[in-house]
Amino acid sequence: MIDAWQAAAEPSRRRLLHLLAPGEKSAGELSEAFESTRSAISQHLGVLRAAGLVDVAVSGRRRMYRLNPRGMVRLRAEITSFWTQELDDLAAEARSTTKGNVDERNEDVG
Repeated sequence: MIDAWQAAAEPSRRRLLHLLAPGEKSAGELSEAFESTRSAISQHLGVLRAAGLVDVAVSGRRRMYRLNPRGMVRLRAEITSFWTQELDDLAAEARSTTKGNVDERNEDVG
């Protein structure tokens, strides 16, 4: 199985996950949201399927894609476990540094 983190890290695949969040869509419907070829989107969907993040139902020639709830829960749990107090502290430090830089620029202008 492909690593879910790696699969979801690619911007086009993240966008596909967002597009599938409201409900299932065909490959054609998903392709309309991209400038890429339908073949490229199908390859991205294949990676998401291999990672367990997306399921497909075949009806005749039509393939309907939807999020795999178990795969998405597993990915969310991994992300949650990764988000530690150290990352919270780092994010807070980054926000205060950014705010400090904005305040310094405002003092230079005023």
